[in-house]
Amino acid sequence: MRKTVLVAGATGLVGYACLKQLAAQPECEVIALSRRRPDNTFGARWHPLDLADRAACAALAPQLAGVTHLVYAALHEQPGLVAGWREDEQIARNEAMLRNLFEPLEQVARGLRHVALLQGTKAYGVHVRPLQVPARENRSEMHEQPNFYWNQERFIRSRQPGKAWRWTILRPVLIVGDSVGSAMNVIPALGVYAALMRRDGKAALDYPGGVGRVAQAVDADLLARAIAWSGDSEKAANEIFNVTNGDVFVWPNVWPAIADALGMAPGTHRPLALDREIRPRESEWAATRAQYGLASGTLKEFVGLSFEYADYTMGYGRTEPGPPALVSTIKLMQAGFTEVMDTEAMFAKAFTEMQAKKLLPPR
Repeated sequence: MRKTVLVAGATGLVGYACLKQLAAQPECEVIALSRRRPDNTFGARWHPLDLADRAACAALAPQLAGVTHLVYAALHEQPGLVAGWREDEQIARNEAMLRNLFEPLEQVARGLRHVALLQGTKAYGVHVRPLQVPARENRSEMHEQPNFYWNQERFIRSRQPGKAWRWTILRPVLIVGDSVGSAMNVIPALGVYAALMRRDGKAALDYPGGVGRVAQAVDADLLARAIAWSGDSEKAANEIFNVTNGDVFVWPNVWPAIADALGMAPGTHRPLALDREIRPRESEWAATRAQYGLASGTLKEFVGLSFEYADYTMGYGRTEPGPPALVSTIKLMQAGFTEVMDTEAMFAKAFTEMQAKKLLPPR
């Protein structure tokens, strides 16, 4: 059956991967929404749109009448990334962005069949306390921790009764892939770190994070395929699923594979706050871009808030092993999505993609 998929947040880590995956499906037309144009639309029809602008969303809606599936991957993050996760302004803005788009869309898209929403492990309170391992979809913090997830979920649930369309919520873990200027993508942050260490004459790449903990990740393209599956599967209707690569990792243990992908030997453990020490090195990054003819733009344009996110997810300053952060994917596999990926291969793939696009120096 042919479908028309609307991807909101098309330049983000998840939205961009969805553009790439969905546009490759012959029966699928893709419409992309974002404030800035993606570097590649993969044949999708793109509309510039600020989802915080309610009037602009309403004005665009008539052009979206044929939409059958919505992938809502848009996200507003506050400067001071981690602190912003619990701020009222961030919660209210993310709820308003979804409302601004969905209310006029639902009025015109009479053939709407599916809505995909994204949450994450903050649904289990990972940012405030250890997870109950393994975190399962029926164990969330909805009534304990304020989060825009719950506002968006309540809104979609409230609109759905009696309608023909269904929803699916996906909860990925650490997402890794190809995106520029994202708030939470470690690949540009670590790629810049390595490039500047090489510029300093270092042949080995030191691990800058804290003492490791057992964690999980998911390849952005794998996640995009799970999102596409959820839009077509009856077993995904009105359900919530955790999504991971299927294995586990510890940052110091995967560091040799990361260093190799960036053309360096693995170094020692030397804690370094990337947000404090690497983000200010704009002039040196400009010289690196000129040296290699890179198309990645300034650190603000390329890395976004991801230096801070890299410090957070790698546990900078942690001196003892952190509690494991593991979720169960049994529910997803039993519903029919069983794709997996080796996490070390995922990191190598992501760096290779950015090197091929001349966003990072060659290996």
